[in-house]
Amino acid sequence: MADLRDMANIGKEMQSKLFGVEIDTVEKLVELGSKEAFLRLKTKYPEVCLVHLYTLEGAIQNVKFNVLSEETKKDLKAFSDSLK
Repeated sequence: MADLRDMANIGKEMQSKLFGVEIDTVEKLVELGSKEAFLRLKTKYPEVCLVHLYTLEGAIQNVKFNVLSEETKKDLKAFSDSLK
């Protein structure tokens, strides 16, 4: 079982937040997907923002969040905006 911090973009703080919403393995994060993980984070930690969502998607895709495709970022932004 891989450690969450072995994923791109996941540092100590993000790992701690993920643990706080019962996402404690790479497999669970991948299974849930970035949107569901973000929704759980947003519910418990209202201060999380769009960058956190990009971070999660980048981790799942194993890329730095700032190199996500424009199409992916547009989709994630629309999702984030729908939660407001």
